[in-house]
Amino acid sequence: MRILEGKGVTKYFGGLAAVDNVDFYVDEGEVLGLIGPNGAGKTTLFNLISASLVPKPGTIEYKGRNITGLKPYKICRMGIGRTFQTVHIFADLPVYDNVRVGALFGTSTKISAAEAEKETEELLEFVGLANVAQIPARDLTLSNQKRLEVARALATRPVLLLLDEIMSGLTNTEVAQAMELVRKIRDRGVTIIMIEHVMKAIMNVCDRIVVLHHGQKIAEGSPKEIAKSPKVIEVYLGEQANVGS
Repeated sequence: MRILEGKGVTKYFGGLAAVDNVDFYVDEGEVLGLIGPNGAGKTTLFNLISASLVPKPGTIEYKGRNITGLKPYKICRMGIGRTFQTVHIFADLPVYDNVRVGALFGTSTKISAAEAEKETEELLEFVGLANVAQIPARDLTLSNQKRLEVARALATRPVLLLLDEIMSGLTNTEVAQAMELVRKIRDRGVTIIMIEHVMKAIMNVCDRIVVLHHGQKIAEGSPKEIAKSPKVIEVYLGEQANVGS
């Protein structure tokens, strides 16, 4: 089943096309990688999907419904969750309350405080933060702050999860742990689109990859196909030769 589809998605900032007439799709249960050089339009595309921005022109459909122009909270409650390239956490709140906020307010179904607490505890255990649940979120390591963002996004019960560079700045050991977390999320039945510069992760976790360059889609295919694409090697993979090695 096709869960998300964009047609002719375009976004200009002044005279610059950050995303330029991009067609894309994601099938249910798929892990789709979104790669490209800095400034290629990857996060802008995430912002368009999650409704922080509105494409002009272009349309985005979720489960066959045109969601272009809806409010971000409506997109979230429909089942599209996301993390951010720069960590967005409630720094002064305990880890536990960061996740509980998502459980209480991020879904279309009202749940009781007891249900939210149960779900929060389960998610903190799932992402490996149960032992730091009561400390202020600002005191977490970068790796754990990223895990916290993932847990809060999962608390909104997403059908589709957008992961924006959750492995950026992590050590090799932390990258391996993050890769395993992505696999565990997929095994829960969540469809994933992930922006990532860590090629080891992209090539080993993703089913299919879309490559952006100057806002345009320049390639699409399996990890093996993308790794062998002369155009992708020229504009991106060549400069990534040592990443993840």
